[in-house]
Formats: sequence, C-alpha cells, structure tokens
Amino acid sequence: MSLEEIHLEHVPDSHRVYVGLFRDVSNAGYLQSQLLARNSDFEYAFIDASSVLSRLHLLAAVYKALTVLLDGTLKTPNVHSEIVCALSASNNISEAYRRWGITEATKNIAIVKVVFPTESRPELPSAQEVSAHLAQVVQGTPAPLTDAELADLTDWPKVRKYYKLNGAPVLDGKDEAGKVKEMELLALGGMALRGL
Repeated sequence: MSLEEIHLEHVPDSHRVYVGLFRDVSNAGYLQSQLLARNSDFEYAFIDASSVLSRLHLLAAVYKALTVLLDGTLKTPNVHSEIVCALSASNNISEAYRRWGITEATKNIAIVKVVFPTESRPELPSAQEVSAHLAQVVQGTPAPLTDAELADLTDWPKVRKYYKLNGAPVLDGKDEAGKVKEMELLALGGMALRGL
C-alpha cells in the first residue's frame, strides 16, 4: 500500500500530508479504540468514507485544519482530530466525531496523516514508513483516493442530512452529476462558514 503525498500551497516544507483509502475494513472498532486511548502511534485522521463527497471535500478539511495548526489555535487535541471536525458545518465537536469519525461499524476509511518535526521526533517518518504501519494495522483493501472511488462509497442520504440539504431547491431539476457538484459546493460553503 502506498499513500499519496498531497502538496498544499500554504503548508511549509517542514509539514507533509499523506492520504489514503481502505475499503472493506474489518477492524474499525480496534482503530477507534486506539484513537480513544490517544495512542500516539495512531495519530491519523480516520474518516468514515461514506460521509465524504470528494477529494476536494476532504482536502478542504485538511487545509482548514492545517491553517488552524499553523496559527496555533487548535480546538481539538491534534491536527488529525481537527481534520475530522473541519468536515462539519457546526461547531459541535462530539457530533463531528460521530458523523465523520469512525465507529465499529465503519467499513470504508479515508485516512489522512500530517507529519511535521517535533521535539520528540525531529525526523519525519517517510511515506513508506507510514504506509507500512497502516498496512500492518488496518485490515482492509487499499484503494486509490479518487472522486470515482469516493462517489462509490458515499452514503448520499446521510450526507444530505448532515449538511441539511434535504429539500434544498438548488438541487431540484438537476441530473445526478449536477446534484453531486451542487452538494459538494453547499457542503464546502457550510464548512467555510462554520464558526463565523
């Protein structure tokens, strides 16, 4: 399994972002337990892929979380939990964890790993090291993090509910592709406006 390294414009060279996707995960409960135990070996954003609309949707959350990290204004324990919360259109952190975080029942997981030098670990782990760790601990099938792959996994009724898009007149009369694009824009707008 190899992770994809993402380069975001405003992120310093000292910070790296890796993303990946696993389908048919059978041990989401174990991964969730490691997050809850705050096991530092499991500092990842594990996101229920059924709640993700597209790569842009996910990367917007990563961008927002990294901006907060670089500003020194994290509202959650670390940048990875901040990514999960950045997907939400509300300020309710526990609701964000419930809706976009993983549970025992999660089957498909989008994964984001942000690495940067710290006092305890000045050397950054390589993409190969992070990939090897994920291959060891995630019992699932790696898949490319593409819009097509995500669209296949997205639970559209759930996403419409989470972003309060049921009955949105702008979605009326559009074909499926048009509805998906419009929902993505509405979700991104909700994420951007959160906290203003």
